[in-house]
Amino acid sequence: MDLTWSAQDEQFRAEARDWLVANVPRQPLPSGDTAAGFAAHLEWERALHADRWSVVSWPREYGGRDASIWQWLIFEEEYYRAGAPQRVTQNGIFLLAPTIFEFGTKEQRDELLPRMAAARDLWAQGWSEPNAGSDLAGIRSRAVRDEQAGGWRLSGQKTWSTRGAFCTHLFGLFRTDPQAQRHRGLTYFLVPLDTPGVTVRGFDRLDGDEGFADVFFEDAFVPDSAVLGGVDQGWSVAMSTTGSERGLTLRSPGRFRKAADALVALAGERAEAATDLLRDRVARSWMQAHAYQQFTLAQVTDIVEGRPAGARSSLNKVFWSELDIALHETALELLGPDALVDGPWTRGYQFSLSGPIYAGTNEIQRNIIAERLLGLPRR
Repeated sequence: MDLTWSAQDEQFRAEARDWLVANVPRQPLPSGDTAAGFAAHLEWERALHADRWSVVSWPREYGGRDASIWQWLIFEEEYYRAGAPQRVTQNGIFLLAPTIFEFGTKEQRDELLPRMAAARDLWAQGWSEPNAGSDLAGIRSRAVRDEQAGGWRLSGQKTWSTRGAFCTHLFGLFRTDPQAQRHRGLTYFLVPLDTPGVTVRGFDRLDGDEGFADVFFEDAFVPDSAVLGGVDQGWSVAMSTTGSERGLTLRSPGRFRKAADALVALAGERAEAATDLLRDRVARSWMQAHAYQQFTLAQVTDIVEGRPAGARSSLNKVFWSELDIALHETALELLGPDALVDGPWTRGYQFSLSGPIYAGTNEIQRNIIAERLLGLPRR
């Protein structure tokens, strides 16, 4: 693995850094999981798009810069270094878009991707259901064929849709063949949330943010063009999306290197609280953040050379989710009683606890690692 950057890559880094320094909001934006904060973040997303920084690795025809995957990593590193706002469009640009590039028709790509890049269409996930969380194959929401109308009638409920209360569209799985085995007979649909028969009900989290939503479908009609990747082929399509969610697309190493550097700075500020044990944990967190970057670079090398990550994305997911908790737990111990005051480290810790749950629980990921990577028996 060649760890040197080309002159072109360094030029890209300098351009990205200069733009971010000039444009990142001077004051932190409100939480993107509140209505006011989401609106403020959309202004930022549209500023990114106006100068082609919202989706740098996409083709220019869809709003990108034709940047390489290496340059995307560079941009992510500079993005976090600059303290830029969270990406409230991440469900679309980081999770759904790679799936559309892989499975979408040209018509779907041409219609959906430019609007996604411009933050005009805002996508929520439609995975979890009241009786099917980590067991994605256990979903009960159904899609029934309407031959006369040339489309599908959707019924059921999706829950825990991140920022679903503010989004315009939803992607997710529906069962199109109830007689098929669990992982078969599923179809991946792209659904506008203003479709008649679709009801979105937002609900508050314990921290007061209001972005989560339940989404109900009552005989909601969508045309055949709403199917992504083929009827009854939804499981394979969904695994592409979950691979993006578990792997480097959603959690680039720049995020954790930034957090690790902030932890080192905090340890310096709280020297009186930094016992030998805590200093060791700070150093370990910093090393693990850099180890995650090296792992990611190796993975990108494989992808560039035609070896997709596949089940190895589960390794990413376990690593970054547990690293995130360790970073924040150490920070809270350094803060001591001050950790009880609402602040970035406290908020970050609360969010980090969800990491081993969303994108497929770590228990499930360890099963995947054991069976598909290590070849261990199921029992």
